[in-house]
Amino acid sequence: MSLKRKFKRFVSILKHTGMIQMLSSFLICLSIAAFLLFLWEPGIKTIGDGFWYCFVASTTIGFGDICVTTVLGKIITVLLSVYGILTASMIPGVVVTYYTESLKARESETITAFMEKLERLPELSKEELEEMSQRVKKFKEGK
Repeated sequence: MSLKRKFKRFVSILKHTGMIQMLSSFLICLSIAAFLLFLWEPGIKTIGDGFWYCFVASTTIGFGDICVTTVLGKIITVLLSVYGILTASMIPGVVVTYYTESLKARESETITAFMEKLERLPELSKEELEEMSQRVKKFKEGK
């Protein structure tokens, strides 16, 4: 399967599961929170520090190198942490969905190729017939 088809399938799954919207809104939320913390938190001196703190808080890593002290900073941290946990918890589901869809597509492609060979059975060479026979035997043994 080509890389382009894999990418299309992945994007399709992201759209179907709503993960694109979730990730987009999370990044917007993270940016707004970083900006607000940069404005109101005395311990956050640069916008980069704001983004770093928001990333650490949203992933619940909590290095402790930057701490918020205001009530607004603490509220933003709690909301961002909950949002980060919800976003991160969706990722394994998307990965499993992608893997499952890839397996289904591969199986479908294999069955389609096999059916095409069956349709032109009289035209197949002895080697191709032998290969099909071996595949059928392996299939029967696997069941």
